Amino acid sequence: MKCPFCGHENTRVIDSRPADDNNSIRRRRICDECDKRFTTYEKVETIPLVVVKKDDNREPFDRSKIEAGVLRACHKRPISINKINQLIDEIETEIYSREEKEIPSEVIGEMVMEKLKELDMVAYVRFSSVYREFKDVNTFMDELKKVLK
Repeated sequence: MKCPFCGHENTRVIDSRPADDNNSIRRRRICDECDKRFTTYEKVETIPLVVVKKDDNREPFDRSKIEAGVLRACHKRPISINKINQLIDEIETEIYSREEKEIPSEVIGEMVMEKLKELDMVAYVRFSSVYREFKDVNTFMDELKKVLK
């Protein structure tokens, strides 16, 4: 790290601690040349993730959209908020672990449905009926038959 005062290349870290936001590290440094102290912040660089929608539009990944869909599907179901948050965390981790810069919205929708199927069948059917845009009762019944098998 270059000294901001004299430009010397050699500086030492004399103190490290989490920053107030707990998402970065605050480091106090001292310059070996001019003995002046300064503070730097170190933060993990995240890969910006873009969701490719059905109509080929692209938008930044937004966890709150998954959260809203899952909460609607789980409305008035005997599922704790902790389990819902855990499900959403698992989906988000799975998405980021793919290490891709773009992910189709269909892939995210399928992930959500798989997790909901394990958690609660009614929530799964609710989500899939909206996600798959069931046009009539027959389509809905076909999905229910698959679930019941």
